[in-house]
Amino acid sequence: MSTDIKQRKVDHLDLCATDAVAFKNQTNLLGDVRLMHQSLPDLALSDLDLRVNLLGKELRAPIVIAAMTGGTDRAADVNHTLAAVANDRGYGFGLGSQRAMQKSPETAWTYQVRERAPNVLLMGNVGVVQARDMKTSEVQAMLDAIGADALCIHLNPAMELVQPGGDRDFRDGTATLKRFVQELDVPVVAKETGNGVSAETAKRLAETGVRYVDVSGAGGTSWVGVEALRAEGVERALGEMLWDWGVPTAAAVHYAAREGLTVIATGGIRTGYDIARAIALGATAGGIARFVFQAFQQGGREGADRFLDQVEQELRAVMLLSGCRTIDELRRAPRIIRGELRDWMGHHADTHAR
Repeated sequence: MSTDIKQRKVDHLDLCATDAVAFKNQTNLLGDVRLMHQSLPDLALSDLDLRVNLLGKELRAPIVIAAMTGGTDRAADVNHTLAAVANDRGYGFGLGSQRAMQKSPETAWTYQVRERAPNVLLMGNVGVVQARDMKTSEVQAMLDAIGADALCIHLNPAMELVQPGGDRDFRDGTATLKRFVQELDVPVVAKETGNGVSAETAKRLAETGVRYVDVSGAGGTSWVGVEALRAEGVERALGEMLWDWGVPTAAAVHYAAREGLTVIATGGIRTGYDIARAIALGATAGGIARFVFQAFQQGGREGADRFLDQVEQELRAVMLLSGCRTIDELRRAPRIIRGELRDWMGHHADTHAR
């Protein structure tokens, strides 16, 4: 693996262990969603059923430990431990970009979590620019090597523009997604990396045959900010300017669900209430990355489990107080949309059509 890629992976983990990479002024707007309190829920907490089906597997709760890392010894510890957590809790688990594995096959072990997580819903990960230049058979072999159930193809033009030495040519992304949807043996998830999915992009994804999207909206970790902190000069200034760029998570969930896509809501998801609000907007599951990683950094596996226990407890409480026994009922729960989110939700994909 090139020294540049290895150092980037190390830098990413170091930066994401802090809050220095959060969005500065933009929130994910989930706070603009209010669920209606029901004083007569006629439910016991033990009645609640949090199970969902995602990518052909049943999850015990609508939670994904979202894509973070891979390619280094430290990344292997994160992947192996958190995949085991996800497996034991009945969640999904996303690997970080497998670009390091593509460049240096000897790093494959850092992504190979099946021994620790035999039953987990496991999502591989490759960038759309890298996928464009790879044969389908090469990507399939990379997924087979880790036993992936699905492939996240990540879309990250804003991050790449700021990243020193990053990609600058984003042509043929739509055609690439279409090819892999048609030719891979596993489902494809179109995954943003912190800048969200617009109404227009959601429509294009649906038209390519993509059925799953991880919106990774603005308001959580700014990967533009991560790269800005690694950059110098003009790229640093560009990153500072674009730090808060993107479609907020709540709006991105709405746009993608409106197109009939199955949605994983990531981007600043921190609590069970956040997950509940995302589901009420149309998501199937919520994904958490940096906050699980920070809990793991601070308290090991036990710290990650304590954090996720709290998330589940919060989700159950909100479901009961909303009178919802199942996730499907939560998706249809009465809600109030306020503030800036109401403006975003008023935008239609054909606004600029002429």
